[in-house]
Amino acid sequence: MAEPLLDPTFPPRDELPTQSLWRNVAFQRVWSAATISIFGSLVTRVALPFVAIVTLNADAIGVAMVRSMDLVAGLAVGLVAGAWVDRLRRRPVLVGADIGRAVLLCLIPAAAIGGWLSMPLVLVIALLTAVLTTFFNAADTAFLPTIVARPDLVRANGALAASSSVSEFLAFGSAGFLVQILTAPFAIFIDAVSFVISAVLLGTIRVKEPPPPGRTEREPVTREIAAGLRLVAGNPILRATTLASMATACMWGIFSATWYLFAIQDLGLDAAAIGVIAAVGGLSSLFAALVTSRATRRFGVGRVLVVSILVALLGFVFVPFAPAGAPLLGMAFLIGQQLVTDPAMTAFDITDTSLRQSIVGDRQLGRVNATVTVATLLAQLLATLGGGFVAVEIGLRNALYIGPFLGMLGVVALWFSPVRRIRTIEEVAAVR
Repeated sequence: MAEPLLDPTFPPRDELPTQSLWRNVAFQRVWSAATISIFGSLVTRVALPFVAIVTLNADAIGVAMVRSMDLVAGLAVGLVAGAWVDRLRRRPVLVGADIGRAVLLCLIPAAAIGGWLSMPLVLVIALLTAVLTTFFNAADTAFLPTIVARPDLVRANGALAASSSVSEFLAFGSAGFLVQILTAPFAIFIDAVSFVISAVLLGTIRVKEPPPPGRTEREPVTREIAAGLRLVAGNPILRATTLASMATACMWGIFSATWYLFAIQDLGLDAAAIGVIAAVGGLSSLFAALVTSRATRRFGVGRVLVVSILVALLGFVFVPFAPAGAPLLGMAFLIGQQLVTDPAMTAFDITDTSLRQSIVGDRQLGRVNATVTVATLLAQLLATLGGGFVAVEIGLRNALYIGPFLGMLGVVALWFSPVRRIRTIEEVAAVR
């Protein structure tokens, strides 16, 4: 029997007591935990390849393997993680994942001190940490609607995105110095400490979660995964937003396969210039995170979703138009892309996540989130691989034009669905 989209066993979230978001103690702790742990994770994102390259003398294949563990874990266990999260209370999952990641990451500096650090160990730690992150992310997105009323979800997700943008700017700006001062293995220890702090903050939250299903109510995991897939495929709103997310993931896939090579080989930019461009993206995302809630109230949820993709497409076109042989002018075009695309996609992600959290029942939300995540990861992987092959055949600049065309499919999916008619999240029930 198909599961209902909305969970009738728990009070609708728009009927929860409304209070100022920043007077919500539980949200304060979730926000603080996310800000601290994201900073640490971004330091590790920079430091871990340095462990492979500098400490272990890894080649390009070894570095690629380290960087691919997140993707491998998400595709391998994403759907299972969503199903299990729907069976359990989410806060213990969050705390357990934080503690597990802290322990795993501490093994890297310990191994460096003991002289038994090796490439296989780094790969295993990276993979297991990514698996725990997959479970954490599935539980985290499903936990937020438990502590935040439906009308505040866009603001809450915007606040989390804003802190993520600030953490991105600060972490990428300081990670290189931390690696240089502490060495890469010990810079990763900062991430381990951040996970401990996050676990403590989340562990002190005292909010009643909806009761998980009893053992007799549970079906086999494969059936629960299938139910999540049916929920996404069968609901016109979820189906359209998932297709739109997959289209934007294809854009990013083409972008990630070609951008670095294009910036270095065609435009002649160095690492410092690329770092400045990335920092601009983080700051521009912060602006979008701060204004998305107002934009959805003024223009409507559906319009924000459609227009944000259209604006992102425009930003992506800046890149292939960047002139070769003029590094400063080329850098200006890439900065323009960051200023246009990054805030647009931040607005899309905030609105999309808030909409999904609002219309899906609590005990289906983990599986629905996991289904969307796996679908977008798969789309990005295929686009990244395809973009690399296409760039070899037709050139980097020509390959970059393909991304906006793929992204346009997302606009089409939203336009020919009920999504474009949604003004507020509270009105979704009338459109669904």
